Amino acid sequence: MTELDTLSLAYSPCPNDTYIFAAWTRGMLPGAPPVNVVLDDVEALNVAARQGRFALTKVSYGAIPYLIENYRILRAGGALGRGCGPLVVAKPRPDGSVPALTDLQRHVRIAIPGEMTTAFLLLRLAFGRPIDVFVMRFDEIVSAVAQGNVDAGLIIHESRFTYRASGLAEVADLGAWWEAETGHPIPLGAILVRRDVPASAARQIDETIRESLAFARAHDAAVAPYVRAHAFEMDEGVMRAHIGLYVNEYSVDIGDAGIAAVATLFELAAARGLIPATATPEFV
Repeated sequence: MTELDTLSLAYSPCPNDTYIFAAWTRGMLPGAPPVNVVLDDVEALNVAARQGRFALTKVSYGAIPYLIENYRILRAGGALGRGCGPLVVAKPRPDGSVPALTDLQRHVRIAIPGEMTTAFLLLRLAFGRPIDVFVMRFDEIVSAVAQGNVDAGLIIHESRFTYRASGLAEVADLGAWWEAETGHPIPLGAILVRRDVPASAARQIDETIRESLAFARAHDAAVAPYVRAHAFEMDEGVMRAHIGLYVNEYSVDIGDAGIAAVATLFELAAARGLIPATATPEFV
């Protein structure tokens, strides 16, 4: 691959990703590297990355231990932060009380948004017991729990803003658990660059992501239509809250604090036998 090739770029239709990439992919940054864009659910992107399908792709940190042979991690464009972790939700008991995570029995039936998501990795770390998982798209989980098809659900993205409207309650905040256990921000997702992309091009891409985000912050009205077009039936307030929560200083550059958080996640997961012991995150 040469630095002049048009690269494939895959990310999710969630507002944080479309907000970050809008200026770049909609032609608002003169001179930016050309890309062919694919949008898909993050677990589908995790699976595609195992096949090395895209040169640039958003993935979950829970998937990265299985991808490091073919990919490195960019410093910009990822999703890390505080107060933004996945939630376990369930229907309240008949008396109105809500079970704690420790109340859930072994082999509890939990709907999850994918086996390679960071959310599922955190759930296994926090729960520490066998789980009977039901994998489904993240936006189908709330209804599955509300209809009683599963005992609980592991929710991510905008579902954390809307689950109460379906009569559900929080069982556990896995982000709060992570922060209490480690003191680190929670690493959720990252942008990867395939190893056949030259290092100089990878650094240029990193800078382009920063420029795209800076443009979005300075010209919200220009990028908002693209974000809104991919937000499905999301309420405007939820869309804005989503961006406000998941787009932050770590989206500009993961920094030393973010890298330390990723290293700790891999170390804890490897110690429990949940990921390969040899997995070491490598940043551009």
